Amino acid sequence: MTPKGSSSFAKTRTRPTPGKGKPQPGICRIAAIQMASGPNVAANLSEAERLIAMAADSGARLVALPENFAIMGLKDTDKVAVREGEGRGPIQHFLSDQARRHKIWVIGGSVPLEASHPGKVRNSCLVYDEKGKLAARYDKIHLFGLDLGNEHFREETTIEPGDRIVVVKTPFGRLGLSICYDLRFPELYRAMREVDLIVVPAAFTETTGKAHWETLVRARAIENLAYVLAPAQGGYHLSGRETHGDSMIVDPWGVVLDRLPRGSGVVLAGINPAYQASLRGSLPALKHRTIDDLTASILGKDTA
Repeated sequence: MTPKGSSSFAKTRTRPTPGKGKPQPGICRIAAIQMASGPNVAANLSEAERLIAMAADSGARLVALPENFAIMGLKDTDKVAVREGEGRGPIQHFLSDQARRHKIWVIGGSVPLEASHPGKVRNSCLVYDEKGKLAARYDKIHLFGLDLGNEHFREETTIEPGDRIVVVKTPFGRLGLSICYDLRFPELYRAMREVDLIVVPAAFTETTGKAHWETLVRARAIENLAYVLAPAQGGYHLSGRETHGDSMIVDPWGVVLDRLPRGSGVVLAGINPAYQASLRGSLPALKHRTIDDLTASILGKDTA
């Protein structure tokens, strides 16, 4: 473990502080935080604190951290050693305190919480309101697995999957929660019905991210005519792992509003409910869905 107080971060490029700008009527600023977290929880929280303050000072009312923001261990089991019970522990206290201090909504991309198995965690996305109160919890449903060349990942060995789709009402509209590998499963987002904003905190590998990350993020935005807030891990980690980065905010038409290819920093954009409503009115694809009815019909015939 890295000694407490020393940095656990790989070398990353940090963006200059974004300008606050003039607030526009009806438009709310949101932010995605990009990090290259290491095995030292205290150092990671210190970096997250700096970046959250930067986002809040730039006018963001909703700030989302990446998956595993508090720990990217030297080995997969490191996160089990620091797992917390819901409502207890330094990572959750940090998130609540940051939301309350800055009077903003904060999304902890994923936090290792207790699972029913002693050797596993729930990889949980936690949402806090501006008073620091826990507003929602989503446990990652789809667990990443990869065997490609020298890269081998089996999240199921240390993570217990969730079994509940979570949508939460916020001042920014209906917010659909997901984590990283979930992005590859469009049926998850369809099951959320009409959400205004999708959050996808991630730690995509460089290999899969380079090939698929932007395509998947933009596809989920277009399919659901929703904004997508995608904070990511981006850089080299002390474990030797490389994450893709490219944190971005995408609008309902699939346009990338802001992005950060590599390094730690803040991605900022405004969400415009009137613009979103106009797009959904002009292209009412969400109202043209028929597959659910057809599926029900097929199931009825199969069981007849």
